[in-house]
Amino acid sequence: MTARQLHHAPRRRRGGRLLTTALALLVLAVSGVGWIYLELGGDIETFGADGLSDNRPAGSDAGQNVLVIGSDARTDGNSELGGGDAHDIGRSDTAFLLHVYRDRRHAVAVSFPRDTLVDIPPCRLPDGTWTRPRTRVMFNSAFSTGETAKGNPACTQNTVEKLTGLRVDHTMVVDFKGFAALTEVVDGVRVCLPDDVYQKDLNPKRATRGDLLFPKGEQTVAGQQALDYVRLRHGIGDGSDIGRIKRQQAFVGSLFKKIKSDGLTPAKLLPLANAATESLTVDPGLGSADKLIDFAMSLKDVDLHDTTFVTLPWRYEGARVAIVEPEADALWAALRADRPLDARPGPGATPTATPSPASGAGISVAVRNGTRTRGLAARAAEMLREAGFTVTDTSTAADQTHPLTLIAYGPGEQARAAAVATHFRSAELTPTATPGITVTLGRSYADTPTTTASPSSAPPTVPPADTRAADEDPCADLSYG
Repeated sequence: MTARQLHHAPRRRRGGRLLTTALALLVLAVSGVGWIYLELGGDIETFGADGLSDNRPAGSDAGQNVLVIGSDARTDGNSELGGGDAHDIGRSDTAFLLHVYRDRRHAVAVSFPRDTLVDIPPCRLPDGTWTRPRTRVMFNSAFSTGETAKGNPACTQNTVEKLTGLRVDHTMVVDFKGFAALTEVVDGVRVCLPDDVYQKDLNPKRATRGDLLFPKGEQTVAGQQALDYVRLRHGIGDGSDIGRIKRQQAFVGSLFKKIKSDGLTPAKLLPLANAATESLTVDPGLGSADKLIDFAMSLKDVDLHDTTFVTLPWRYEGARVAIVEPEADALWAALRADRPLDARPGPGATPTATPSPASGAGISVAVRNGTRTRGLAARAAEMLREAGFTVTDTSTAADQTHPLTLIAYGPGEQARAAAVATHFRSAELTPTATPGITVTLGRSYADTPTTTASPSSAPPTVPPADTRAADEDPCADLSYG
């Protein structure tokens, strides 16, 4: 063990998918307490840079990009926490790209749904050969390339660079153990659940409901229980992987708050650092305690209030997730130019405006309330009628746990559905085989019912519904669970 002296820094900011945040938490949570000592036990594990592409985006001084990957690998004792075979291949259960702006005071983390259909460039296999490029395959299959127990971080990095056009400066991978240990070090994290959750919700293959895992309401979770919470997909929210991402983002915000409120004394920081590094795999540029601390120091002024989570603009395509354009291109272009994504205080740029709501003349739409807020369908129907739409029906949706507003449209009606979407701050478009347009209102509409009308020819930005502040209270909206 070696003692490392650390200068000081503020705080910062994902089960399956949140596992990766452990190091980012260490980096951004080490904040403002003067000079302290960090003991980082053992060597930090690295992955080989020989798997990185020869055709990478050019480097830039416009901010810094860090790829954080949550691995569900079962090696090194992780099978005891996550189930499965210790010899199973490693998979990326989550991933996000952290863009730290040039001013080193603001940051954005873009989450990649694991089922997103992407193009994967050639990847280096363990035997030294390279795969052929693959098109329209699931994002998390990049990490599984080569079927190695610890995954293939270089292949995921290559995929992200090809998709975004951003050069990834550093990549880090955190596994089950690291995440569970981190939550134990801080004595648990506050979460809220809208309903009781049982074993079958965590493992849908169970024949019976099983034991109660989480009672409805507010509670504190740590270790295995925290891991179960962030890995949970069914029995909470809308049951989608997208919903799980949002819940995990809320969990990270709560974890940040806990670290900040506890205070960062050396006695508390030492176990936090060890928890973050013991189950960590990084690129060679972060492969020592000195390099890791230097990296932490470069982020010391990033403030929690100026850190935002967004999700890659998406829509469902069958059982998979498709990227929505041109919104995604606008997102990457903004990050490449180091521009802010919304109205949050950003480093030296004005926010882009929201397009004006479109006329509803000649467009018929049905409205469903997908939340537990009474009268929401009637409120939206009145708003749409005032804009010239014909509302054919209002009713309550079968599922009342929608976090986002969903606009389903039949064949040939995409343009009209897009016109409807301009009246909602948080609308996702999805094609169906059924004629007509149906709006299913989500929690986001209940919280922020209207768009901000301001004419603009500016390119689209990240859908505001997929934006979440790092310090947002996860218990303020139970639809996140």
